This record gives sequence, C-alpha cells and structure tokens, in this order.
Amino acid sequence: VTYLGKVSTTGMQFLSGCTEKPVIELWKKHTLAREDVFPANALLEIRPFQVWLHHLDLKGEATVHMDTFQVARIAYCTADHNVSPNIFAWVYREINDDLSYQMDCHAVECESKLEAKKLAHAMMEAFKKTFHSMKSDGRIHRNSSSEEVSHEFESDDG
Repeated sequence: VTYLGKVSTTGMQFLSGCTEKPVIELWKKHTLAREDVFPANALLEIRPFQVWLHHLDLKGEATVHMDTFQVARIAYCTADHNVSPNIFAWVYREINDDLSYQMDCHAVECESKLEAKKLAHAMMEAFKKTFHSMKSDGRIHRNSSSEEVSHEFESDDG
C-alpha cells in the first residue's frame, strides 16, 4: 500500500462518509507530491488487538520504523471513498502525553478497490476478535447479544 498520511479531525460523527473530507485532504497532498513518493511505501498488517504499518525503503524492504495502532482505539474504518475507490481509511484515537486525545484519520492507497475492501473486512474481523476477547477477559462490561456486537463492528465498505 501507499501510506497517504494522517490528518486530525474534530467533531466527527462516525457515520457513512465521515472520512471523505480528511481523505480528500490527504489525497490532494499525495497527488501534489506524487513524483517524490515511491508507489508502495508501506505494508499494512491487520491482526486482532494491533494493526502494524511497516514503512518500506526505496527498495521496497521493511525499515525499522513501524507505526502500531491498537484495534480497540480505532473508531471507524471504510473502503468507500468518492475520490478513489482504492483508498482504505481509519480513524484512530491518539492519546497525547497529557492524557487528552485527538482523532486522526489515516489513509492508504491500495492496488485495487478489492484490496481496499479486503482491508476493511480484515479490520472488521480484528474488531470482533478484539471485542470478544476483551469482553471475556472482563475488560468490557456490557450486556450485548452477539448480533448487536456484530452490527457495532461492521465496517462501511460500500
């Protein structure tokens, strides 16, 4: 994938289309700098509990630098963008040093619309596994039917 970057968002309601504006901003920055960007500059690995964004060097090999995202702090994800169907985006709750938080929208460009949708589905599965594990460990106290849990963690992938 090509990591497009992140942009802070404010006052976001996590509904269909909520990532469109941040994604357009990231897409414009990316297309302006496209000549300087190596086409595939990252590898996105989605697992229960964590998502890893491995940054690649100019040879396409993984570098030491990697961003880690906790699945429980991902508020929303989607693979449905008007600017490009190949974009997968997620909103992450970043906790600052003073324990305040900000919501950041991250986006990657995939090789195809299908690849973007596969990432959205992989994220949905990671949400489900993380939620069920946290609930069974007693870290989440909530009375929910499995159907409600399933609907809560559906991704919006069009």
